[in-house]
Amino acid sequence: MSPTTTAELQRVVFPSPGELDAVELYVDAGSSVGTQLVEDDGLYRQPKLPENKLHLVGSSPLEAHHEDFLSRTSAKVRAGQHVSFGTYFNAFPASYWRRWTAVRSVQLHVRTEGSGTVLVYRSNARGMPQRLNSIHVEGYNELELELSLETFGDGGWYWFELVAGASELTLLGAEWATRESPRIPAGEVATVQITTMNKPDFCIANARILGGSSKALESVKEVLIVDQGTNKVSAAEGFNDVKDLLGRKLRIVDQANLGGAGGFSRGMAEAVQNDSSFVVLLDDDVVVEPDSIERLITFARFSKKPTIVGGHMFDLYSRTTLHTFGEVVDPYRLSWVSPDDALEYRHDFRHRNLRQTPWMHRRVDVDFNGWWMCLIPTDIIREIGLSLPVFIKWDDAEYSLRAKQAGYATVSLPGAALWHVSWIDKDDSLGWQAYFHERNRLIAALLHSPFPKGGRVLRESFQNNVKHLISMQYFAQEARIMAMRDVLRGPGSLHAELASKLAEVNELRSRHTEAQIKSDVDEFPAVGLNGGGRGGAAGMPPKKDLVKWAAKTVLRQIFKKPDPSSLERPQAHLAHRENRWWRLSSFDSVLVSNAEGTGVSWYRRDPKRLRSQMLEAAKLQSELYRRWDQLSAEYKAALPEITSLESWKATFDVSG
Repeated sequence: MSPTTTAELQRVVFPSPGELDAVELYVDAGSSVGTQLVEDDGLYRQPKLPENKLHLVGSSPLEAHHEDFLSRTSAKVRAGQHVSFGTYFNAFPASYWRRWTAVRSVQLHVRTEGSGTVLVYRSNARGMPQRLNSIHVEGYNELELELSLETFGDGGWYWFELVAGASELTLLGAEWATRESPRIPAGEVATVQITTMNKPDFCIANARILGGSSKALESVKEVLIVDQGTNKVSAAEGFNDVKDLLGRKLRIVDQANLGGAGGFSRGMAEAVQNDSSFVVLLDDDVVVEPDSIERLITFARFSKKPTIVGGHMFDLYSRTTLHTFGEVVDPYRLSWVSPDDALEYRHDFRHRNLRQTPWMHRRVDVDFNGWWMCLIPTDIIREIGLSLPVFIKWDDAEYSLRAKQAGYATVSLPGAALWHVSWIDKDDSLGWQAYFHERNRLIAALLHSPFPKGGRVLRESFQNNVKHLISMQYFAQEARIMAMRDVLRGPGSLHAELASKLAEVNELRSRHTEAQIKSDVDEFPAVGLNGGGRGGAAGMPPKKDLVKWAAKTVLRQIFKKPDPSSLERPQAHLAHRENRWWRLSSFDSVLVSNAEGTGVSWYRRDPKRLRSQMLEAAKLQSELYRRWDQLSAEYKAALPEITSLESWKATFDVSG
């Protein structure tokens, strides 16, 4: 590839050392051209589209060989073997480049040594593969193909495959490139910012990954670690090594724990001040795929206008499992949802690769991207400000909704990703985060809901109140009551309470026995003979009976006293998967395992507390309903000020 005539958009890469359990994200062995009907639903009232019922199946059981990876960019193909790069990290997401950038054609450059065949494919939005070219190569060969993006309006990818002849074929390197000029010229144009709290090992490991890649920091001006913990990165083992590795590009800022919003806002502010074109926000408990940083920056440089560009999240403990391909905010409910029912949550590429997953070939347009990995242009920051000063929830989604209102899109870019500690085994609606879930969702609705009284938000809030109360989760409900009170006070104290609210919520938690977790179940009394559970209904009541069942259950919980023996000994011990409101509501006393599997809590029914909290919540929700329009106007009027660089700078200065 000639750097004077083309600009590299994406190179073919292979797993980093230590990441060999994610090979399926880089390389597939064997062809994949057959189709299989997943289900026949032709007689259903609403049958699925054909592309949602078909998937492509491979014709070869072969797997890629780890030992054949020669470097991050080169590999050998054994004699007679067929290897495809139609994979998550190595296929080219043509429809995304077609939609969001001015690029209208790309060049595929492939350098090989040996005898074999290069096959070039594209797919359409329905996920059907179309072979474009079959080129025989001998000896040392440099191949360049011009490929148009014009037909990728709704979806589709490009990729190539290699078939070795009688002897092995070596891929020396391959890139996707363009001759068109970017909106933002090349250079050190981005700040990469990591917000951390007491996870120095992760930070050191990621700094080492970035510093060890010649590509990862090509466009990076500065790697900025905002350290909000007490276990400092700068004091951790290995810090001096990464300091030497990154040199002038590494900087650490220490500040009090202001949550993700405070850490990321600090990075956004620093990127504006050091005149970066972009800031790339990274969570701390992640492992970075190093080329992803450059891919985000390159896509943003070529975008037609300033665009927020996010990366996907894979499960750190199940490396081939993708958390989600994209999310939108349901405006009526103000909740995070999939943009398409056909998209799978937690898709495992070990079971079905890119070529075998038709829905993944449609372009997925999103409302926001999680700030585990997200690029934000500083032009957008200068126009709409920094994050809303809210701890841990809704900061990322609210920011993209605000940007959308200002005319700026968010793109979740396939091929740019990291591995993140999964929250699949967590239930943050029960712990201290219950406060932040409720408060921040209400604030987001006040700011962005287009529907009168916030659409369905208050109704769902009421339903959640009832679920927590009949489940004996009194701390979670009291935290939600605190959240509603704080929302009603208006936006004036959001900055002032940013560093102190978590401690206040945890102090509240300490006063609730059912919120205390013990690691050894034998610290609790043994389960009694009175099993309770009213028959132990394991399933949710049928929808047609739900209202009647709920009314009967609530009345029982309000007026009927608990079985006296249940106050001394629990009636059952439920696993976390059984921790559902329709199950818990049938007990007077029960032990419940937590989501992480590290401990157990003892829930005991308290009608007096239930009545008090239900009445208080009803009063607050009535006031929220009555004052909704006024509060919405207050929060919208305050938004430019509380998200401004000046307001955040004052908060940074106070926090140290």
